[in-house]
Amino acid sequence: MENEVKLTKLASCAGCGAKVGAGTLAKMLEGFKTHEDSRLIVGYDKSDDASVYVIDSETALISTTDFFPPIVDDPYLFGQIAAANALSDVYAMGGEPKLALNVFCLPEKMDKETVHKILKGGYYKAYEAGAIITGGHTINGAEPIYGLAVSGFVHPDKVLINSNAKPGDVLILTKKLGVGILTTAKKADLVSDEVMELVYKQMATLNKAARDIMVKYPVNSCTDVTGFSLMGHSYEMSQGSNCTIHIEANRVPFFEEAYEMAQMGFIPAGAYRNREYVGEHINIASEVSLAMTDILFDPQTSGGLLISIPQEYSKALLEELKAVIPEAAIIGYVTDLEDKNLIVN
Repeated sequence: MENEVKLTKLASCAGCGAKVGAGTLAKMLEGFKTHEDSRLIVGYDKSDDASVYVIDSETALISTTDFFPPIVDDPYLFGQIAAANALSDVYAMGGEPKLALNVFCLPEKMDKETVHKILKGGYYKAYEAGAIITGGHTINGAEPIYGLAVSGFVHPDKVLINSNAKPGDVLILTKKLGVGILTTAKKADLVSDEVMELVYKQMATLNKAARDIMVKYPVNSCTDVTGFSLMGHSYEMSQGSNCTIHIEANRVPFFEEAYEMAQMGFIPAGAYRNREYVGEHINIASEVSLAMTDILFDPQTSGGLLISIPQEYSKALLEELKAVIPEAAIIGYVTDLEDKNLIVN
């Protein structure tokens, strides 16, 4: 998509690839006192997708924010993707988003029409989610940055967290991997417009349908797969749940073109940060190729949900998901804690 303003040229990094590495972030938060409140059932100390505060016996408030530099040049599409990504945290907690605020940084060279299209993209994606953007905050800066602060609601007894996976659970992923690799390769014009349209469509797709189906089942744990990659988010789930997560690489859905680009070395910097974060806590079988390993560590923008559910319910959940999300797949399972948090075969 052609525009006078090439948004991606105004940013030094793109999408969730701009996230500070999980390991670096953990060090930044060291030593902070966590104030206790019996109503705060999920805080930043949980490494979860959002905070959750109980209002009454029927309602808990989910609060989150997410924003990043442009991953596409089309401003309307950028607004859609950034909004879908921010709303995803609420879905990952099992909730429904209701209110949102724009978070916007504008460089001086950005024209009024481009700004309007970004905001319009975010507004209509939030509207699709059933949420209302009621205002926000805008500053001037060197690079464009856009996202949302989102509030949603969930029943206190139905909150899904990323640290409750159980041995015997099956893992389901609802979107393909390879987004970071393909958007990196696109900068060198090595990926066709047809392929990128599929990538853009996936990034702009809400996790609403996956959430609406997921909450019908007794899911134990859930998180959305974004900048920390499938491996980074799986590692957080395994750590918090005190278990080992097994990933079957040949079952993981990914964009086929991403494999070729990975072989050619188009790996975003965030993938290396994710590798460093997981460190020695992973065992990858020798038969898993380097390109596939790169895909597993690839930072995703507006990625899918990673769902941990008891095996006896996994088939029914997968069948219902695949009826509306064909790429959804069982990608692994959970065991008691072994010598590594993650095992990839």
